[in-house]
Amino acid sequence: MAESKIKTIGVLTSGGDAPGMNAAIRAVVRRGLSNGLNVKGIYKGYNGLLNEEIIDMTARDVSDTIQRGGTVLYTARCAEFRTLDGQQRGAEVCRKHGIEGLVVIGGDGSFAGAQKLAEQGINTIGVPGTIDLDIACTEYTIGFDTAVNTAMEAIDKVRDTSTSHERCSIIEVMGRNAGYLALWCGIANGAEDILIPEKYDYDEQKIINNIITNRKLGKKHHIIINAEGIGHSEAMAKRIEAATGIETRATILGHMQRGGSPTCKDRVYASMMGAMAVDLLVQGKTCRVVGYRHGEYVDFDIDEALSMKKSISEYQWEVCNSLSHNYDKNGKPARK
Repeated sequence: MAESKIKTIGVLTSGGDAPGMNAAIRAVVRRGLSNGLNVKGIYKGYNGLLNEEIIDMTARDVSDTIQRGGTVLYTARCAEFRTLDGQQRGAEVCRKHGIEGLVVIGGDGSFAGAQKLAEQGINTIGVPGTIDLDIACTEYTIGFDTAVNTAMEAIDKVRDTSTSHERCSIIEVMGRNAGYLALWCGIANGAEDILIPEKYDYDEQKIINNIITNRKLGKKHHIIINAEGIGHSEAMAKRIEAATGIETRATILGHMQRGGSPTCKDRVYASMMGAMAVDLLVQGKTCRVVGYRHGEYVDFDIDEALSMKKSISEYQWEVCNSLSHNYDKNGKPARK
């Protein structure tokens, strides 16, 4: 490893927590120490930076954390950091504490903050930590694998009771305005209908017709996966029950999807990304985002990363529709 020009780096987690963030923090700390750097942990994201909630970190501080959900550095929203004054003060705090490089673990909002700090002269590297999988420059984000498995297991349990009572169940998963969690769960759980912001046409009658057709064909239950970006699951359940005469329940999985011990994938990928973030700082790079593409860990300019747009794979969506009971590959009612 080339000799580093920087002596001290910091690490923070920002935005929503995601399983695997602790693995990334651990990697940043230990990779930094192995490069002879001082490593400082910043509590509560940008809010903690402005309040100077900063500690020196040792290898021991991140011992026994890789298997824990959440983030040991905590996280918080910070409206003040969206202002130029807040960004300038954040850079001043970094300089006051000798922080020459900062690793920011979070989503696109967190990266926007890192971008602004870079403009103020602080070397910054972003690491994608979000269960939503909505960062366009990367095929993987820390926490998605754990969250989607947590949701999948919960939906399996709801299916059991839905079958027992011959119900229709609407299960709402997280994801903000992105439908990746819903899409993956819909395929993995064998849902009859999957509603995601990127594709939903708000034709509720089509869903009602699908439920009625399935019931006539002898199907005893009906699972609808509804993305958070569409929401209103309780109201939808009432409308569907009124239209079909079939008992319909809504289950909102909520923040349970953020918690829990991270999967092996989230631990390993987060560790690699955290280590790579340190390596980039050691190489003198700044304003970069670590990503994963085509089986490789890569990095992008933050400006480029934030300008990218992400869409649902058309092939994945087509397959999803073709695997549903009463839809063809284009999402239209299938002929019987």
